[in-house]
Amino acid sequence: MKTKISTITNIKKPRVNVVTLGCSKNIYDSELLMGQLKGNYFDVVHESEKVGRNDIVVINTCGFIDNAKQESIDTILQFSELKEQGKVGKVIVTGCLSERYKPELEAELPNVDAFFGTNNLQDILQNIGADYKYELLGERLLTTPSHFAYFKIAEGCNRPCSFCAIPLMRGKHVSTPMEELVLQAKKLAANGTKELIMIAQDLTYYGLDLYGKRNLNELLRRISDVEGIEWIRLQYAYPSGFPMEILDVMNERSNICNYLDMPLQHITDNMLRSMRRGITKQKTIDVVNQIRDKVPGIALRTTLITGYPGETQQDFEEMQQWVMDTKFDRLGCFTYSHEEKTHAYDLVDDVPEAIKQERSEAIMEVQQLISHEKNHQKVGETFKVLIDKIEGEFLVGRTEFDSPEVDNEVLIDAREQYATPGSFVQVKIDSAEDFDLYGKIVQQEASLSFAGPNYL
Repeated sequence: MKTKISTITNIKKPRVNVVTLGCSKNIYDSELLMGQLKGNYFDVVHESEKVGRNDIVVINTCGFIDNAKQESIDTILQFSELKEQGKVGKVIVTGCLSERYKPELEAELPNVDAFFGTNNLQDILQNIGADYKYELLGERLLTTPSHFAYFKIAEGCNRPCSFCAIPLMRGKHVSTPMEELVLQAKKLAANGTKELIMIAQDLTYYGLDLYGKRNLNELLRRISDVEGIEWIRLQYAYPSGFPMEILDVMNERSNICNYLDMPLQHITDNMLRSMRRGITKQKTIDVVNQIRDKVPGIALRTTLITGYPGETQQDFEEMQQWVMDTKFDRLGCFTYSHEEKTHAYDLVDDVPEAIKQERSEAIMEVQQLISHEKNHQKVGETFKVLIDKIEGEFLVGRTEFDSPEVDNEVLIDAREQYATPGSFVQVKIDSAEDFDLYGKIVQQEASLSFAGPNYL
């Protein structure tokens, strides 16, 4: 009898390799899945380059724009081929692309074992042979360094933007209750997380479905009270109906970064109208000015689209001039992607791809000059910097004005100075480039006390 029990308990479960494509919301979803798998005693890894013939590969796809869709398809094909060669055991596809195109994918990719959408966590676990553990609600296996984490406060979107397929893939806006979010923040802080990057399709809509009012300001106060959280960063705000009261909280609380990511997409009235943004050029300008007036020194990040249907050369030049005048601290620009079942899909995609790309590059050239100017103004100043990693000969960190992966970095010569990744230091800037700052540590601050694995 003892031999039988020993045999059963020692049955080795297959390793699960989770591959994440797309945005920070997908990263969050993958981390939740991995946390559940870890709680079920699976060996789980993220984007491992090593593959085993019994591995289960879960691909969390993106379906937002053409380039992202192609990357997802290429990744599925790559692992499907490995499965056919007997090098992996099972391939499961989930996420936005699968939510949006499941029937088509099933027909074209028969070698994939199962397709799931964006809200099928329990079904994925069941397919793998794991149980959904309610006691692990909100717990994650972080794929980021343990000192920062993406912090999703809501799912889905109620906005009617004509170009966006997110509501088709993520559904309507659903806020996560404050109590759950506070508990999540406390667990993260207890495991060494210092920075929470607050994400949603639209942060400013938070609370309308649960509390009957926009409640981001109260949530910010509750989260900023969590001991150990030193930075809270706001990403993905919407300009129409922007709740100015959150800026009061930003001014009140020192651990809320003077940073706001607010995708504005375009500036001309006819483009904003066609995009169904619910705002005009003048109101957009007013919102930006009001934000800067209420929080002097705030870093504003935005995202723009070039080549939207009907965009004329005059529309583009007006947007380019507006970018020059407004001088955003951070800016990204994308070419328009004609997405099925969106409102804009009924319009003629009449701007040639080459023109779309040319306009996007022209906007980024303007932004490069703006960033160069703003960075050189920082030379001689001292900033609180969070060290993210050691890369080559440099310590790589960020100020409160920069989000990981997409914004500027602070580089410190690691041959001369050292700081633990995850620690805060004071850095005096001594030189600058277009998108990077260089400096020297003038004061060390408390480093992370937590040095264990980043399982929460």
